[in-house]
Amino acid sequence: MSDSMKRPNIMLVTVDQWPASLMGYAGHPTVLTPTLDQLARNGVCFPNTYSECPICIPARRTMMTGNTARIHGDRSFDPVARMPDSPTLAATLGAAGYQTTAVGKLHVYPPRDRIGFDDVHLAEEGRPHLGGYDDYDLFLADQGFPGQGFNHGMNNNDYLWRPFHLPEHCHVTNWTTWKMCREIKRRDPTRPGFWHLSYTAPHPPLAPLQAYLDIYRDAEPPVPPIADWARDEAALPYALRSITDYWAHVKPHHLRGIQRAFMALCTHIDHQFRLVLGTLREEGLLDDTVVLFTADHGDMLGTHGLWAKRIFYEDSARVPTILLGPAGDARTAPGSVDRRLVQLADVMPTLLNFAGVTPQAPMEGLSMIGAARRQVLTAACRDDASATRMATDGRHKLIWYPNGNTIQLFDLREDPQEMRNLAGETTLAEVQAKLEAALVADAWGADTGWIADGKLVGTPAKPFVSQTNRGLSGQRGFHFPPPPQAGADVVVGTPGG
Repeated sequence: MSDSMKRPNIMLVTVDQWPASLMGYAGHPTVLTPTLDQLARNGVCFPNTYSECPICIPARRTMMTGNTARIHGDRSFDPVARMPDSPTLAATLGAAGYQTTAVGKLHVYPPRDRIGFDDVHLAEEGRPHLGGYDDYDLFLADQGFPGQGFNHGMNNNDYLWRPFHLPEHCHVTNWTTWKMCREIKRRDPTRPGFWHLSYTAPHPPLAPLQAYLDIYRDAEPPVPPIADWARDEAALPYALRSITDYWAHVKPHHLRGIQRAFMALCTHIDHQFRLVLGTLREEGLLDDTVVLFTADHGDMLGTHGLWAKRIFYEDSARVPTILLGPAGDARTAPGSVDRRLVQLADVMPTLLNFAGVTPQAPMEGLSMIGAARRQVLTAACRDDASATRMATDGRHKLIWYPNGNTIQLFDLREDPQEMRNLAGETTLAEVQAKLEAALVADAWGADTGWIADGKLVGTPAKPFVSQTNRGLSGQRGFHFPPPPQAGADVVVGTPGG
């Protein structure tokens, strides 16, 4: 038997915009995630996993390269940034003998760049203007619904909701699952497989199947908390003010509908993922397969009056992470919890570790099953007026807004919902100084202009100006015939900067 055949199969499962708190195994009282709850009982949970840049493109570049934006170059969301000239996870595993396949969202440019995968079946959320055909769109056309994927009228960057408008098998979550199951069955039996299963939900549009809306019809999920520090909107840092302004049309009486639709998308994924695990089981592969489940970032979903991502509060930046090793692997003991600080750059070195593959180039990430630990995790998002930075030691978290030089400090052990800003408290002066020093040490690019004499100094506060939104946050239209390939570098759905 060849060395490659002795290696385990690997499945990397990613979801889009799913906060770590919104899981049954994490103690959420309402959301139904039976499959992921069982996966957590079978493997290891990493509750201190953070997205170093909680935006889709930068986060995915990090997972695929093992490096943060310092190396891969994008911490702001650049839709036409090509992948960096460094070995990707798929290319490295492919060179080691793996058959590599991706299904779902990659969010790279150009969209049909396979980034080292042998094959890619794309569902890119309605971006034909970037060039290249979308496999999910082609599927809809084959089913007799050409260009109708977004005819529900909902929005990729907003919180309108309604039931899905096409037959159930045409939902992108069903298509992604079906396509992955077929690819598993079509595998090369002489090589181990690396499968990247990338669901686009629960990222909006909020258009779940009616069956899943019905599950939550009578649900009363917890009301998102709003801290005292968040109640004076005019006093918020620019980055937060831009969010409250951008989604000012979302009113308190919308909240229940949004929560139910969002949870419906989550449970739909959970149930469909059962089919993938069932296919692995029936094909005799499950016990020899590593499964890593995580997300690119979370969603604030109204906590502190905030929405979406791009900030470093827990529901935006902390992501669910479950790791299941091959059956009997002591490194992933069933039902265990590992509280080390984890970031998305750790995905690639972890999976290479399981495969016994030596990286082709240095990576910033650490293996989640290795002995090395980081004492402080730093993170950065954006370089404009909405820039924000974070440092955490696992218990305390410091958030810095350079525009206006605003600092917040939270004790996550005593205050996991970040209700009390402890910045400036004399009893925590040493902790605050340590976390500030970590941001100074890891500064690069625009950061260097916001630091003087080894201290965070920021810039004078830029006056806030409300945005217009003529494009309705990147509203999709009717896609047959496809819209022209133009404006690829135009960023949509992003609050001010």
